[in-house]
Amino acid sequence: MSTPLTAADSERGQLRPASAPLHHADGSPIRILVVDDEHTLTDLLQMALRYEGWEVKSAASGQQALTVAREFNPDAVVLDIMLPDIDGLQVMARMREGGGETPVLFLTAKDSLDDRIAGLTAGGDDYVTKPFSLEELVARLRSLLRRSRALIADAQDPRIVVGDLVLDEDSYEVTRAGEPISLTATEFELLRYLMRNPRRVLSKAQILDRVWSYDFGGTSSVVELYISYLRKKIDAGRSPMIHTVRGAGYMIKAA
Repeated sequence: MSTPLTAADSERGQLRPASAPLHHADGSPIRILVVDDEHTLTDLLQMALRYEGWEVKSAASGQQALTVAREFNPDAVVLDIMLPDIDGLQVMARMREGGGETPVLFLTAKDSLDDRIAGLTAGGDDYVTKPFSLEELVARLRSLLRRSRALIADAQDPRIVVGDLVLDEDSYEVTRAGEPISLTATEFELLRYLMRNPRRVLSKAQILDRVWSYDFGGTSSVVELYISYLRKKIDAGRSPMIHTVRGAGYMIKAA
Protein backbone atom coordinates (compact mmCIF):
# COMPACT_ATOMS: atom_id res chain seq x y z
CA MET A 1 0.00 0.00 0.00
CA SER A 2 1.37 3.39 -0.97
CA THR A 3 0.93 6.49 1.13
CA PRO A 4 1.25 10.06 -0.15
CA LEU A 5 3.12 11.21 2.90
CA THR A 6 5.43 9.38 5.26
CA ALA A 7 7.60 10.04 8.30
CA ALA A 8 10.61 9.37 6.09
CA ASP A 9 9.54 12.21 3.80
CA SER A 10 9.48 14.51 6.81
CA GLU A 11 12.93 13.43 7.93
CA ARG A 12 14.36 13.99 4.44
CA GLY A 13 12.81 17.44 4.29
CA GLN A 14 10.62 16.45 1.35
CA LEU A 15 7.39 17.52 3.02
CA ARG A 16 6.87 21.27 3.06
CA PRO A 17 4.16 23.84 2.44
CA ALA A 18 3.49 24.59 -1.22
CA SER A 19 3.56 28.36 -0.61
CA ALA A 20 3.45 31.04 2.08
CA PRO A 21 1.21 30.03 5.00
CA LEU A 22 -2.33 31.31 5.24
CA HIS A 23 -3.13 32.88 8.58
CA HIS A 24 -5.60 35.09 10.40
CA ALA A 25 -5.43 38.86 10.14
CA ASP A 26 -3.82 38.95 13.58
CA GLY A 27 -1.15 36.45 12.52
CA SER A 28 -2.56 33.50 14.46
CA PRO A 29 -2.66 30.09 12.72
CA ILE A 30 -5.58 28.73 10.73
CA ARG A 31 -7.65 26.13 12.62
CA ILE A 32 -8.82 23.02 10.76
CA LEU A 33 -11.14 20.31 12.09
CA VAL A 34 -10.83 16.88 10.44
CA VAL A 35 -13.79 14.54 10.94
CA ASP A 36 -13.45 10.91 9.86
CA ASP A 37 -13.69 7.58 11.68
CA GLU A 38 -10.71 6.14 9.77
CA HIS A 39 -7.82 6.87 12.11
CA THR A 40 -5.06 6.20 9.58
CA LEU A 41 -6.57 8.80 7.28
CA THR A 42 -7.03 11.43 10.00
CA ASP A 43 -3.42 10.92 11.10
CA LEU A 44 -2.19 11.54 7.54
CA LEU A 45 -4.40 14.59 7.13
CA GLN A 46 -3.27 16.08 10.42
CA MET A 47 0.37 15.66 9.44
CA ALA A 48 -0.16 17.27 6.02
CA LEU A 49 -2.18 20.19 7.37
CA ARG A 50 0.26 20.90 10.20
CA TYR A 51 3.02 21.17 7.60
CA GLU A 52 0.95 24.02 6.17
CA GLY A 53 1.45 25.78 9.50
CA TRP A 54 -2.15 25.21 10.58
CA GLU A 55 -3.54 24.08 13.94
CA VAL A 56 -5.46 20.82 13.51
CA LYS A 57 -7.85 18.80 15.65
CA SER A 58 -9.77 15.66 14.72
CA ALA A 59 -12.98 13.87 15.60
CA ALA A 60 -14.09 10.30 14.84
CA SER A 61 -17.86 10.78 15.05
CA GLY A 62 -20.50 13.41 14.36
CA GLN A 63 -21.26 14.08 18.01
CA GLN A 64 -17.58 14.39 18.85
CA ALA A 65 -17.15 16.78 15.91
CA LEU A 66 -19.88 19.06 17.25
CA THR A 67 -18.26 19.13 20.69
CA VAL A 68 -14.79 19.86 19.31
CA ALA A 69 -16.16 22.50 16.93
CA ARG A 70 -17.78 24.43 19.78
CA GLU A 71 -14.51 24.52 21.71
CA PHE A 72 -12.09 24.84 18.78
CA ASN A 73 -14.02 27.26 16.52
CA PRO A 74 -12.40 25.97 13.30
CA ASP A 75 -11.87 28.11 10.20
CA ALA A 76 -12.67 25.13 7.96
CA VAL A 77 -13.86 21.56 8.39
CA VAL A 78 -12.84 18.45 6.45
CA LEU A 79 -15.92 16.30 6.95
CA ASP A 80 -16.63 12.70 5.97
CA ILE A 81 -20.26 12.22 4.97
CA MET A 82 -20.43 8.65 6.29
CA LEU A 83 -19.92 8.67 10.08
CA PRO A 84 -20.83 6.02 12.68
CA ASP A 85 -23.55 8.07 14.41
CA ILE A 86 -24.99 11.07 12.58
CA ASP A 87 -23.97 11.78 9.00
CA GLY A 88 -21.83 14.66 7.82
CA LEU A 89 -24.80 16.57 6.40
CA GLN A 90 -26.39 16.73 9.84
CA VAL A 91 -23.09 17.72 11.41
CA MET A 92 -22.73 20.62 8.99
CA ALA A 93 -26.33 21.74 9.56
CA ARG A 94 -25.83 21.81 13.34
CA MET A 95 -22.49 23.60 13.05
CA ARG A 96 -24.13 26.30 11.00
CA GLU A 97 -27.13 26.84 13.26
CA GLY A 98 -27.31 30.51 14.14
CA GLY A 99 -25.82 31.71 10.86
CA GLY A 100 -22.30 30.28 10.98
CA GLU A 101 -20.54 30.05 7.62
CA THR A 102 -17.55 27.81 8.34
CA PRO A 103 -16.32 26.38 5.01
CA VAL A 104 -16.87 22.63 4.73
CA LEU A 105 -14.92 20.28 2.45
CA PHE A 106 -16.78 16.97 2.24
CA LEU A 107 -15.10 13.58 1.86
CA THR A 108 -17.27 11.22 -0.18
CA ALA A 109 -17.06 7.70 -1.53
CA LYS A 110 -15.75 7.59 -5.09
CA ASP A 111 -18.90 5.95 -6.45
CA SER A 112 -21.39 7.94 -4.39
CA LEU A 113 -22.66 10.66 -6.72
CA ASP A 114 -25.75 11.13 -4.55
CA ASP A 115 -23.56 12.01 -1.56
CA ARG A 116 -21.66 14.60 -3.56
CA ILE A 117 -24.82 16.22 -4.90
CA ALA A 118 -26.45 16.16 -1.46
CA GLY A 119 -23.39 17.69 0.18
CA LEU A 120 -23.14 20.62 -2.22
CA THR A 121 -26.90 21.15 -2.31
CA ALA A 122 -26.97 21.26 1.49
CA GLY A 123 -24.40 24.04 1.51
CA GLY A 124 -21.04 22.27 1.42
CA ASP A 125 -18.33 24.35 -0.21
CA ASP A 126 -16.40 21.61 -1.99
CA TYR A 127 -15.73 17.87 -1.91
CA VAL A 128 -13.05 15.32 -2.72
CA THR A 129 -13.72 11.67 -3.41
CA LYS A 130 -11.96 8.81 -1.67
CA PRO A 131 -9.32 7.79 -2.47
CA PHE A 132 -7.69 11.17 -3.01
CA SER A 133 -4.24 12.76 -3.00
CA LEU A 134 -3.23 14.91 -0.06
CA GLU A 135 -1.86 17.47 -2.53
CA GLU A 136 -5.34 17.94 -3.99
CA LEU A 137 -7.07 18.17 -0.62
CA VAL A 138 -4.63 20.77 0.71
CA ALA A 139 -4.95 22.83 -2.47
CA ARG A 140 -8.74 22.79 -2.25
CA LEU A 141 -8.63 23.83 1.41
CA ARG A 142 -6.29 26.70 0.60
CA SER A 143 -8.69 27.84 -2.10
CA LEU A 144 -11.63 27.79 0.34
CA LEU A 145 -9.65 29.64 3.00
CA ARG A 146 -8.51 32.35 0.62
CA ARG A 147 -12.14 33.28 0.11
CA SER A 148 -12.77 33.67 3.84
CA ARG A 149 -12.96 37.30 4.98
CA ALA A 150 -11.34 36.38 8.32
CA LEU A 151 -8.06 35.49 6.64
CA ILE A 152 -5.15 37.10 4.89
CA ALA A 153 -4.43 35.36 1.60
CA ASP A 154 -0.85 34.37 1.02
CA ALA A 155 1.16 36.88 -0.92
CA GLN A 156 2.05 34.37 -3.59
CA ASP A 157 0.21 34.17 -6.86
CA PRO A 158 -1.92 30.96 -7.05
CA ARG A 159 -0.11 30.29 -10.32
CA ILE A 160 2.98 28.12 -10.57
CA VAL A 161 5.23 29.17 -13.45
CA VAL A 162 8.08 27.22 -15.02
CA GLY A 163 9.33 28.78 -18.24
CA ASP A 164 6.31 29.32 -20.49
CA LEU A 165 4.26 26.71 -18.61
CA VAL A 166 1.67 28.11 -16.18
CA LEU A 167 -0.51 26.12 -13.75
CA ASP A 168 -3.27 27.89 -11.79
CA GLU A 169 -4.06 26.08 -8.53
CA ASP A 170 -7.34 27.96 -8.05
CA SER A 171 -8.89 27.59 -11.50
CA TYR A 172 -7.17 24.26 -12.35
CA GLU A 173 -6.13 25.73 -15.71
CA VAL A 174 -2.84 24.97 -17.45
CA THR A 175 -1.31 26.85 -20.37
CA ARG A 176 1.95 26.69 -22.29
CA ALA A 177 2.98 29.76 -24.26
CA GLY A 178 -0.56 30.99 -23.69
CA GLU A 179 -2.20 27.92 -25.23
CA PRO A 180 -4.62 26.01 -22.94
CA ILE A 181 -3.80 22.39 -22.12
CA SER A 182 -6.53 20.02 -20.97
CA LEU A 183 -5.46 17.58 -18.26
CA THR A 184 -7.18 14.87 -16.27
CA ALA A 185 -7.25 15.25 -12.48
CA THR A 186 -4.32 12.84 -12.04
CA GLU A 187 -2.27 14.48 -14.80
CA PHE A 188 -2.89 17.85 -13.13
CA GLU A 189 -1.69 16.58 -9.73
CA LEU A 190 1.42 15.04 -11.28
CA LEU A 191 2.25 18.21 -13.18
CA ARG A 192 1.67 20.32 -10.08
CA TYR A 193 4.09 18.20 -8.06
CA LEU A 194 6.74 18.45 -10.78
CA MET A 195 6.26 22.22 -11.14
CA ARG A 196 6.50 22.79 -7.40
CA ASN A 197 9.94 21.21 -7.59
CA PRO A 198 11.55 22.65 -10.75
CA ARG A 199 15.02 21.39 -11.66
CA ARG A 200 14.75 18.79 -8.90
CA VAL A 201 14.89 15.06 -9.63
CA LEU A 202 11.87 13.26 -8.18
CA SER A 203 11.99 9.49 -7.86
CA LYS A 204 9.13 7.23 -8.89
CA ALA A 205 8.60 6.32 -5.24
CA GLN A 206 8.32 9.99 -4.26
CA ILE A 207 5.86 10.65 -7.06
CA LEU A 208 3.72 7.65 -6.12
CA ASP A 209 3.67 8.78 -2.50
CA ARG A 210 2.75 12.39 -3.21
CA VAL A 211 0.45 12.18 -6.25
CA TRP A 212 -1.55 9.01 -5.81
CA SER A 213 -4.06 8.31 -3.07
CA TYR A 214 -3.13 7.09 0.37
CA ASP A 215 -4.38 3.56 -0.29
CA PHE A 216 -3.26 3.25 -3.90
CA GLY A 217 -1.64 -0.10 -4.54
CA GLY A 218 0.07 0.66 -7.82
CA THR A 219 3.65 0.27 -8.99
CA SER A 220 6.21 2.54 -10.59
CA SER A 221 4.88 1.62 -14.05
CA VAL A 222 1.87 3.88 -13.48
CA VAL A 223 4.27 6.82 -13.02
CA GLU A 224 5.93 6.02 -16.35
CA LEU A 225 2.51 5.86 -18.00
CA TYR A 226 1.35 9.23 -16.68
CA ILE A 227 4.68 10.89 -17.45
CA SER A 228 4.17 9.76 -21.05
CA TYR A 229 0.65 11.24 -21.02
CA LEU A 230 1.99 14.56 -19.76
CA ARG A 231 4.76 14.65 -22.33
CA LYS A 232 2.24 14.22 -25.15
CA LYS A 233 0.28 17.21 -23.87
CA ILE A 234 3.04 19.46 -22.53
CA ASP A 235 5.99 18.76 -24.81
CA ALA A 236 4.44 17.60 -28.11
CA GLY A 237 5.74 19.83 -30.91
CA ARG A 238 7.66 22.00 -28.43
CA SER A 239 11.03 22.03 -26.72
CA PRO A 240 10.82 19.36 -24.00
CA MET A 241 10.39 20.40 -20.38
CA ILE A 242 9.90 16.99 -18.73
CA HIS A 243 13.16 15.05 -18.52
CA THR A 244 14.07 11.52 -17.46
CA VAL A 245 17.17 11.20 -15.29
CA ARG A 246 18.18 7.60 -15.87
CA GLY A 247 18.13 5.50 -12.73
CA ALA A 248 16.92 8.43 -10.60
CA GLY A 249 13.53 9.75 -11.71
CA TYR A 250 12.02 12.76 -13.47
CA MET A 251 12.56 16.49 -13.53
CA ILE A 252 10.86 19.51 -15.07
CA LYS A 253 12.73 22.62 -16.15
CA ALA A 254 12.22 25.54 -18.50
CA ALA A 255 12.91 24.67 -22.13
